[in-house]
Amino acid sequence: MAAARRVLELTFVMSSLQNILAASEAEILAEWLELQDKLLGSGDVAEQADRREHSRNILHSLVHSAQSGNLDDIHTPEWRGALDALNKVNADRAAKGSSALDTATFILSLKQPIFNKIQKGKGSNPEELAAALWSATTLIDKLGLYSIEIFQKTREGLIKRQQQEMMELSTPVVKLFDELIALPLIGTLDSARTQVVMENLLGSIVASNASIAILDITGVPTVDTQVAQHLLKTVAAARLMGADCIISGVRPQIAQTIVHLGVELQNVTTKATMADALKVALQRLGYNMVRRGA
Repeated sequence: MAAARRVLELTFVMSSLQNILAASEAEILAEWLELQDKLLGSGDVAEQADRREHSRNILHSLVHSAQSGNLDDIHTPEWRGALDALNKVNADRAAKGSSALDTATFILSLKQPIFNKIQKGKGSNPEELAAALWSATTLIDKLGLYSIEIFQKTREGLIKRQQQEMMELSTPVVKLFDELIALPLIGTLDSARTQVVMENLLGSIVASNASIAILDITGVPTVDTQVAQHLLKTVAAARLMGADCIISGVRPQIAQTIVHLGVELQNVTTKATMADALKVALQRLGYNMVRRGA
């Protein structure tokens, strides 16, 4: 009997909250936007327009989804529209550089306008007021946690994509001469970057019909066993494509490190500078470099 009575009370509270949200949507939106300006700053015209559109879409979707009668579980089909609206807003905010704190403040600031409307509608009945406030708090907190989760996933995906793009841009293959290309390496070589280096190098060998490739490691800060193995794999892959590799930029410190590590660069030509490697490459291609006299 008590359980049935409790269910009826919760149903009544949910229904009341739904009615408050539906009847006061415009007022809640106006108060929410005003509160966001205080908490997040007014911003420029474009930022205000985006915030206004985001807020309107989220609140309208929330009011529509709340009509399902289930405020305890936001992962039901009835809440799909509200969650989709949050996904779009969080993706847009992440792409524009918003922080997780700003995103949390943006969603959780919706509590105060809703609380104000509940207090006006249920202020005469303390029990109904407390129940409605608790129901609204639980709902907004769940939406806030969901927003932060989606924001973080979107941001991580964006960062990974940017890292991949930077990795590809940091391994440019340059055509120096007919059948001669060069790949200057800058930064640390790891397994992921080595894969990108191989793909760029092999693709350029095919595209330019190169027979010699210069791998310049002047910009590689340190060479350990792993880096040396990556270089050997790159050289071996290029040879399978019919191109010979010359490694340039071997500084004294790197040479000593390779010797101490016991790594053998078998049948691999190494030079101290790119200029020395270029001379060797041109000689192998049948060209002679002659200085013109005065």
